[in-house]
Amino acid sequence: MAEDTPPRTRVALVTGSLAEPRLTQIAGEVADETLDPVVVNVGVKVAALMTAEIVERRLKIPDGTDRVLMPGRFRGDLDRLERFFGVPFSRGPDEMADLPDYFGQAKRAVDLSQQDVTIFAEIVDATKLDVPGILAKAKYLIGEGADVIDLGCLPDSEFPHLEAAIAALKAEGIKVSVDSFDAAELSRATRAGANYLLSLNETNLTIAEEGPAVPVLVPATQGDVESLARAIDICTAKGQAFYADPILDPIHYGFTASLLRYAEIRRRYPDIPVLMGIGNVTELTDADTTGINAVLMGIISELRLNAVLAVQVSPHCRTAVREFDRARREFFAARQAGALPQGFGHGLMALRDRKPFAASPDEVARLAAQVKDGNFRIEVTEDGIHIYNRDGHHVAADPFQLFPHLKVEQDGAHAFYLGVETARAEIAYHLGKRYAQDEPLKWGVAGETGGSAEDAHRLTFKEAGSTLSSKPRKTQE
Repeated sequence: MAEDTPPRTRVALVTGSLAEPRLTQIAGEVADETLDPVVVNVGVKVAALMTAEIVERRLKIPDGTDRVLMPGRFRGDLDRLERFFGVPFSRGPDEMADLPDYFGQAKRAVDLSQQDVTIFAEIVDATKLDVPGILAKAKYLIGEGADVIDLGCLPDSEFPHLEAAIAALKAEGIKVSVDSFDAAELSRATRAGANYLLSLNETNLTIAEEGPAVPVLVPATQGDVESLARAIDICTAKGQAFYADPILDPIHYGFTASLLRYAEIRRRYPDIPVLMGIGNVTELTDADTTGINAVLMGIISELRLNAVLAVQVSPHCRTAVREFDRARREFFAARQAGALPQGFGHGLMALRDRKPFAASPDEVARLAAQVKDGNFRIEVTEDGIHIYNRDGHHVAADPFQLFPHLKVEQDGAHAFYLGVETARAEIAYHLGKRYAQDEPLKWGVAGETGGSAEDAHRLTFKEAGSTLSSKPRKTQE
């Protein structure tokens, strides 16, 4: 006997008269055997601008409603409305076009609190910094998502305060690794209590016996997989903990071959800890690091590698640690779900958005024809920047072509505001990013403010669907 089909969840989608036709179309698209969306027009033009009092007076909830979804920009008190109507209230996405994604993600809650890759973040100029300077930079990197601070030693540069730096970092509860080609410095580091040593090979492994530090093993000769394998076998026989690093080479200098070495080491040793240093690719390639780190994280995730060594020396790499922290979380969640790395937060979508346009040109034109007030609305579609009010609807790719139509020459404040907004819209149009009036453009994790040790591994994401910060609207009052 077939099991009873669970009842569909009835969700009331609250809207105003301007958005009702389009929302009704979208509701039909997202309805399925589990979801029954019902559009409810509360009798105002723009539902996002309603107060809780207006909702209490005007909203008529259909029978059988399980929950009510308000527009993402609605700023009223949801708890108050829940108490008044006796039904759960929540905010949807800022743009109606995102409702299909919203309901899909609601069915598959995204948990980014978990990951399985350790991030080593290198301070490449540690020998040139004093102890307070090292400590300050270390706390910044921990705030960006690092788990271990790597002190980079420079050739022919003395590091007399190495022991003091290790002690200061460990006093703050920070794990420390030391990266040096100088055997004496590595010996000093493990004796001073460093947690890891970068990098040992089969010729100098005895240094690992001088203290508690876990060695990161590399080939004695660049690209020599057999040399690395011998070092792995020596440590395994001794019961010595370690990481193995076949070394990632720069593009055009052995990059592809080095990837094959990682695959080969993982094939031979399915269960050993493996580290990948990403700086030779991120630092030495003129390309945005968000995309590079996403691809490298894909390799790491497939091969089940265990750690990365990240550096952010070049200006274009200044958010590399933060990006990799987000990448390891999104890819872990995707792998656990048996899914492609899509729809798990979009933290690495910096320059472009998967759905850059919230409306089509025809939809904007229909909406513009209904506007009866003088407030300017600005939207971006595939054919350019739209700006419209009761006095006209204008479209252009260049904001300078729009300005003569706006008649705000004598209103400096308004002209400044429209200049800022149309400039944002122009950037969004040319890059393929989502534009929303009165909001800054979203740059993914690359545009977040990080670097505070107190906020390390911060994952306090905004309420699902709503991305509008609490600030007054400027043009739709």
